[in-house]
Amino acid sequence: MTRSFLDLADAGAAGIRLMLDEAVARKKARAGLPKGAVDRDAPLAGHTLAMIFEKNSTRTRVSFDMAMRQLGGTTIVMDSGSMQLGRGETIADTARVLSRYVDAIMIRTDDHQKAVDLARHADVPVINGLTDRSHPCQIMADLQTILEHKGRVEGLGWAWLGDGNNVLHSIVEAGSLLGFPVRIGCPEGYDPDAAVLAEARARGGDVLLSRDPAEVVRGADIVVTDTWISMGQAHAEEKLAAMMPFQVDEARMGRAAPDAVFLHCLPAHRGEEVVDAVIDGPRSLIWDEAENRLHAQKAVLLWCLGKLG
Repeated sequence: MTRSFLDLADAGAAGIRLMLDEAVARKKARAGLPKGAVDRDAPLAGHTLAMIFEKNSTRTRVSFDMAMRQLGGTTIVMDSGSMQLGRGETIADTARVLSRYVDAIMIRTDDHQKAVDLARHADVPVINGLTDRSHPCQIMADLQTILEHKGRVEGLGWAWLGDGNNVLHSIVEAGSLLGFPVRIGCPEGYDPDAAVLAEARARGGDVLLSRDPAEVVRGADIVVTDTWISMGQAHAEEKLAAMMPFQVDEARMGRAAPDAVFLHCLPAHRGEEVVDAVIDGPRSLIWDEAENRLHAQKAVLLWCLGKLG
């Protein structure tokens, strides 16, 4: 059995919880082992993951590579400039060829439709390492981090400040699946995709969009932001000016719950979306969050390859 993981809804609430439990357990089981040591059960021995990068990456690339190594498997890393996909070969043909060589494919790309088409034509699981629509692997790591520090994810209030981007879309999706409210603070003109909000609300999700950052963070258990200016994005100065009232600073965190924590998927533009005092402060969980990309993605790989559930 093989399953693709393009969005969190592909796994559903039960699948997400199964993967989170697996990620936490595998992380604990590795305590004291060298990072390059293979997990004792080596569940993906003999398996190979192809990784396609059409966007630059640090955490996605290293965490997926190490995830496969620790599970006993191997990886092949490709970018569009060094493969025929970058010279006009279709996604469908690429999918069919890679399915003959590898056991799973991860793609990090601008266009979500590419990931959808890859999964449609591949005979092996396809994993969304990031698209313009969503970033489900990042949110799996975020959920694991909250589970470790709070003991649960259900019912905890999330506050998002800044751009209505792909990371936010996956948080909204997670909230509608797992039962936690999401409060969104965005300047006008930078809202999340209305279709994503509608899908979440149709599932019973509790989602609020506001122009008032102070109200968004009031009483929140988790405060989240992300980089405002993506690679190659135009009109940066105009966007920065619109975003500055939504910066996460000490005053903003002071309106959240007393035990609120801060998340950021990185890389961070310090002094823009967040100040040093917050991202380096005692409420910041960014390094656990970054580490958990590895452990959460191990669980995703196992779920996709039919080793869980």
